[in-house]
Amino acid sequence: MSRGHTPKEVIAEMMSRYTGATKGKGGSMHYYNKKNNFYGGHGIVGAQIPMGTGLAFGLKYKKNRDNCCFTMYGDGTVNQGQSLESSNMAGLWKLPICYVIENNRYSMGTSVERHSHHTPIMSKFRSFPGVKTDGQCVFQVREWTKFCKQHVIKKGPMFWEIDTYRYQGHSMSDPGISYRTKGEVTDFRKTRDCIQKVKDIILDNKFATEKELKAIENEIRDKIEAEIEEIFKDPLPPAEELFTELYINQDKMFIRGCDLEGSYHLDLLEKNNNVNRKKNEVFE
Repeated sequence: MSRGHTPKEVIAEMMSRYTGATKGKGGSMHYYNKKNNFYGGHGIVGAQIPMGTGLAFGLKYKKNRDNCCFTMYGDGTVNQGQSLESSNMAGLWKLPICYVIENNRYSMGTSVERHSHHTPIMSKFRSFPGVKTDGQCVFQVREWTKFCKQHVIKKGPMFWEIDTYRYQGHSMSDPGISYRTKGEVTDFRKTRDCIQKVKDIILDNKFATEKELKAIENEIRDKIEAEIEEIFKDPLPPAEELFTELYINQDKMFIRGCDLEGSYHLDLLEKNNNVNRKKNEVFE
């Protein structure tokens, strides 16, 4: 949502509705907002790392000195080979990229100490600068984001490890307490919850009362519930969307066959006659 999507667009995407952030075609892994320079997630573990490195290359190639790329991934992804390959290229070319490691301590269900030979994670990449900060403090994250952006624009890539936590299991099949105790989860929620931290600051400094904060919370809950009811009535993506936004140029795409006779043009957006195999039109 910080990159331009509304809560309704996010939830609608999760519910596969046409009103979703990516027309209901992407789901939780593929939110996307090019207008605000948000290039979404990726369905393959770690595949966003080379993609982000490519975006950073594009920024440098176009001599864009105002922006950088923040490529975010979890602690379980760090040991992927593409992480090493991508960062190596980024280092050689001094690309404006910050590799952000969201360390929730358990990856998909294995503690960092069991799946990573070297800790802290950010120091695995010893030829790069790296920092580890509290991911449960919104103010730290904001200020370190500013610092990292300026650093990578001026000096090239760095690694930023964010110490965070997840309360729930990794997926519906993960109860979340087979590799940790319920007490650990409860204790973390009580002592380091990021929302509670902000709430405590507001109350301690008398910016608002408990009653006022509860009223805000109830208002938001009511709004979200109302939007969910609307989303249930929203349409699913039409069948035509199966063929949209697959390639950059979808008008008369040249499909190369084994020989000229087997080559043809394909127009994915043409409803009636989308395949043209006429020999004399192959190179038009």
